[in-house]
Amino acid sequence: MKSTHNLLTALLLAPLAAFAQAKPEVANATKAAKRAWEYAPAEKKALWQQHRNALINIDLSDDTKRQIVIARGTPQPGEYHAHPTTAMLADNKTMFCVWNLGHGGHAGPMARSEDAGLTWKRIDDSLPPNYVNFKNCPSLYRITDPQGIERLWVFAARTLTNKENPKLIEGRHEGFMPRIVSEDDGKTWRELAPIGGRIAKDDSFRNIMTFSSIVRLKDGSHLGMFHRGGGIGEGGTLQVLQSITRDGGFTWSEPMMASDGTQLDGKHPCEPYVFRSPHGDELCCLMRENRRSGTSLVMFSSDEGKTWSQAVDAPWGLTGDRHHGISLPDGRMVIVFRNASPQSKDKAGFIAWVGTYDDIKQGKPGQYRVSLLKTFKDGFYPGLHLLLDGTIVATTYANYRKEDVGCSIVSVRFKMSEVDAMAAKASP
Repeated sequence: MKSTHNLLTALLLAPLAAFAQAKPEVANATKAAKRAWEYAPAEKKALWQQHRNALINIDLSDDTKRQIVIARGTPQPGEYHAHPTTAMLADNKTMFCVWNLGHGGHAGPMARSEDAGLTWKRIDDSLPPNYVNFKNCPSLYRITDPQGIERLWVFAARTLTNKENPKLIEGRHEGFMPRIVSEDDGKTWRELAPIGGRIAKDDSFRNIMTFSSIVRLKDGSHLGMFHRGGGIGEGGTLQVLQSITRDGGFTWSEPMMASDGTQLDGKHPCEPYVFRSPHGDELCCLMRENRRSGTSLVMFSSDEGKTWSQAVDAPWGLTGDRHHGISLPDGRMVIVFRNASPQSKDKAGFIAWVGTYDDIKQGKPGQYRVSLLKTFKDGFYPGLHLLLDGTIVATTYANYRKEDVGCSIVSVRFKMSEVDAMAAKASP
């Protein structure tokens, strides 16, 4: 493992200064949310104020007993852990976590837990050598194919080019949407050719971020959603696209437009989170609105993603970045995200919204906003799991201690019974 860490550090030393100079996303979101409030019309402010007042705020962010550090950020170069995603095996206790080094940086780290996230072991050395050339927000999924075979997949935005990293790796792939797969529950991994082609503006799988969510369709296939700009990077109006795999992740259909920012009066949809309604007949997609002009966006599909409704403003309490959610046995949902709600009064930036699907569909406030974790700078892309005993495990990244230049990967554990009991003592 030492050799892997040395390689990762070498890759990151050059661009680390750029990461340090970049404005933290949390600060950007906070400032933009303030501007959105200042420039909003009176009727919009009134609605947002109504939603804010209706939600009960719960603060768990200072309860360190709930927090487990998976990877610690330090003042040392290269120890900036960011953008984690997680997956759990069918045993409901074996978890995996992947992330990149530096803000939007290089892949490389992976950790495994065999006790539902209480303890973790780094397994970087089990990954293919070219994996360290995967760039920006590696995303981890457990996908079951139509024959019932389960595989773990990691997708990323793109590979580094030879110019960015000239180090020769035998059999090295280049392109958009690179990926690795495990067919033995994460014991071994192999690299496949990228889903997309060469890194060029005309490639249909060009993206800013790879699949930020994947949902199983009724016919056993899976729909993945991602976003891109008008160019290779973030230039131009943002667009959300979708692609379908019918063989468990090996092949993907030509991407189709799901939400085009040019049709949304200047709003920029990105980071889609797609999930199925409790009654099973509808798909819902929450999206970050990257211009920060108001709330997040939401759209619906009643035909398994063939068509989508025009994206509209989501409830105020769900405004944020990189949503991810779970459904509870009592019918409620828990959705976590980086906070970007205009004029919010939460104690921390990593938020869990609690409400029902009907709240989202009807534009209602929801029930709670739970502050899960604070940061001193950057943070808050999440993974989320519900354990059999009712424990909810939310994993994110944050500048966990003031003295740390780099972010840490941290999970927060809580139960809804605890939140309900705290809410009973609080007032909206």
